[in-house]
Amino acid sequence: MGDNATRTASDTTTDPEVACPISPVVDIVFSRWTTPVLWTLHAHGRQRFVELQRRISRITPKVLTQRLRQLERDGLVVRTYHPEVPPRVEYEISELGRSLAPLFAHLSEWAAGNLDKVDRARREYDGDPAR
Repeated sequence: MGDNATRTASDTTTDPEVACPISPVVDIVFSRWTTPVLWTLHAHGRQRFVELQRRISRITPKVLTQRLRQLERDGLVVRTYHPEVPPRVEYEISELGRSLAPLFAHLSEWAAGNLDKVDRARREYDGDPAR
């Protein structure tokens, strides 16, 4: 039997990965490049691949393609293929993706009020010769 089959009920409440109810959300929403893609689609609406790439300038085409496919699979982005010559593909944030807007707004507020404290803590930590 594998490890999962031998877990007891108490294991699931003590194992932080299993017990934490937001772990799956963090895995989905806060993967590298997910937030910039969703933020951009939310802020600018439906866009073609090239437009997204232009707005998220540091992302490579390969990574953008991978991230868009994953977001489409997760139901956070809708891909629309227009069979014309040349073919046109557009991406937009889905209703499910839009439902994350309050979370992003809250995180933005938290960042505005606390990133200076994080920066200060990092400087103190980095400046401590005992570390």
